[in-house]
Amino acid sequence: MPNPAKPETVKISSETISQLRGASTASIATLLYKKGYYNAFIQGVVSLGERTPNMVGPAYTLRHIPSRPDTDPIEAFREPEHPQRVAVEECPAGAVLVMDCRQDASAASAGSILLTRCQVRGVEGVVSDGGIRDAKGAAALLMPVFAAKPSAPTNLTKHHAIDIGLPISCGGVAVYPGDILVGDGDGVIVIPRHLATQVANDTIEMERFETFVLEEVRDGASIRGIYPPTDPETLVRFEIWKTRCNRDG
Repeated sequence: MPNPAKPETVKISSETISQLRGASTASIATLLYKKGYYNAFIQGVVSLGERTPNMVGPAYTLRHIPSRPDTDPIEAFREPEHPQRVAVEECPAGAVLVMDCRQDASAASAGSILLTRCQVRGVEGVVSDGGIRDAKGAAALLMPVFAAKPSAPTNLTKHHAIDIGLPISCGGVAVYPGDILVGDGDGVIVIPRHLATQVANDTIEMERFETFVLEEVRDGASIRGIYPPTDPETLVRFEIWKTRCNRDG
């Protein structure tokens, strides 16, 4: 069965990251849909704080299975190689720590102390389809945190951290290590790594066009023939608009 190419074989430039910081997850979702990727938006997670610009970075994955008393007593946190602690200490700077909690937010997947450690280490952001404890402190971080909801119980009550750096599911979406995650006010979307550069390039013209359309709609235009641009005159006006913007900008 084929798997995506290893992350190290697909280079992502700083320009691509920069372009994605200015792109909306809505635009990216549409572009991925056109390529046949219908299930790329992580379901059930929201930002714990208001963040600009976008969160953008490669996925560093942590998988949980259900906990049970013999594998997850409170003493488990004393283990130096506990996968949750290892993930926090080894997630690379600039990467997004993505946690698979099986969409179970009845317990936390991390709290403000571990998340602060991620921020200090330069982690780009954290995404979990489970809960987050100490949510007020997590929301105050400069680092973006996306999660299902605040949840006070410790992860050991429901989640057994087991795998690092393997394909996971987060919010019903397949996430492979190295996939590029983009998070904004709408949520988080997963871009297969091999498509990231093309998607980033395509968002520039797409968002330019949508800015033009929004101006036309605000000026009273009907969306018929404009969005999508089925009227040839729409694209003529768009080119004139771009020329004017370039001249004025």
